[in-house]
Amino acid sequence: MRRGEFADGEKVLRAKIDMAHPNMLFRDPIMYRIIHAEHHRTGDKWCLYPMYDFAHGQSDSIERITHSICTLEFDVHRPLYDWFIEALDIFPSHQYEFARLNLTYTMMSKRKLLKLVQEGVVMGWDDPRMPTICALRRKGYTPASVRAFAEMVGVAKRDNVIDLGKLEYCVREDLNRTAERRMAVLNPLKVVITNYEEGRKEFFTAVNNPEDEAAGTRQVPFSREIYIERDDFMEEPPKKFFRLAPGGEVRLRYAYLIRCEEVVKDAEGNVTELRCTYDPQSGGGSSSDGRRVKGVIHWVSAEDAVKAEVRLFNPLFTKADPDDAEEGRTWEDNLNPESMVRIEGLLEPSLREVPVGRAVQFERVGYFCPDTDSTPERPVFNRTVTLKDSWAKINK
Repeated sequence: MRRGEFADGEKVLRAKIDMAHPNMLFRDPIMYRIIHAEHHRTGDKWCLYPMYDFAHGQSDSIERITHSICTLEFDVHRPLYDWFIEALDIFPSHQYEFARLNLTYTMMSKRKLLKLVQEGVVMGWDDPRMPTICALRRKGYTPASVRAFAEMVGVAKRDNVIDLGKLEYCVREDLNRTAERRMAVLNPLKVVITNYEEGRKEFFTAVNNPEDEAAGTRQVPFSREIYIERDDFMEEPPKKFFRLAPGGEVRLRYAYLIRCEEVVKDAEGNVTELRCTYDPQSGGGSSSDGRRVKGVIHWVSAEDAVKAEVRLFNPLFTKADPDDAEEGRTWEDNLNPESMVRIEGLLEPSLREVPVGRAVQFERVGYFCPDTDSTPERPVFNRTVTLKDSWAKINK
């Protein structure tokens, strides 16, 4: 067999144990089989390869593994694992089983995940919608958040399914403490401040992280034309809507109070521009007469805004259990066509300097990090996780 004299499948080497053993894995299990294939390290030097049950304990023993962690389906394999170690008289590694981590709206089967990669459904093993470590890293998850999640769910001896929201909670809690804040507008609506001098530009001091004084501050440019989120304006606002409305007043984050004086629409009646006035004495949180407003919204200067591709990631599947397919359908029919939505956002200039993989908070929007596809000319940001939105709950 080792010399390559036999074809694949023609011969195997078995351990003679007991064909009548109640554990079928002990019924003369195969130790070696023939595979004539190119190995990524040894080339074609070997055509004889060990089976998992035979190699598992030896690999652990060579590396002096004391706790070999397996999922529950390997519970019946443990007696054979122990038998080979004892028969070979090698370091006594021990196997322990625990329940595999299952997440809602997430596929954990490597075979099915491989199919998604091979068929181009996802961008690769590091696609931010995948449940791999490299995918979580690309999405902006921190090691601390993953460890906190593992500690939260613990180790179980029976199969269960963990709510995806718990993982998102952990990364949100960690990034709230560590991520610097920036302003970005993902659904822009133009605002012209009519009483602000044309060609004028000034800078306002913005706090990088209110949870961490050591993070310092940055300078944000302000000009006559800015962009705000379209969702921050309503022509006919309901009660408890404290954002911008006709005749209403809000504070621009770190900057001035502005009042909406005029709404510009296109031929179809869509709002295309707001014309506002500002209170020159309201910079830095004050106002000309001491008045205060409840609404504070973010913005970017139109002249200085950086255009970027922003990828909004949602669960890869539409059902909590991806394998829950209706009769005549497959798990692939549960794929979410809206699992990645690409939009063009406008960012404050300092976001050009954020390194790939470092998450930041887009104020009032969510946590995002630069993708590996990002370039200085064309920044690309991935959404790591959303923020809680109290108005969305009220509106719902």
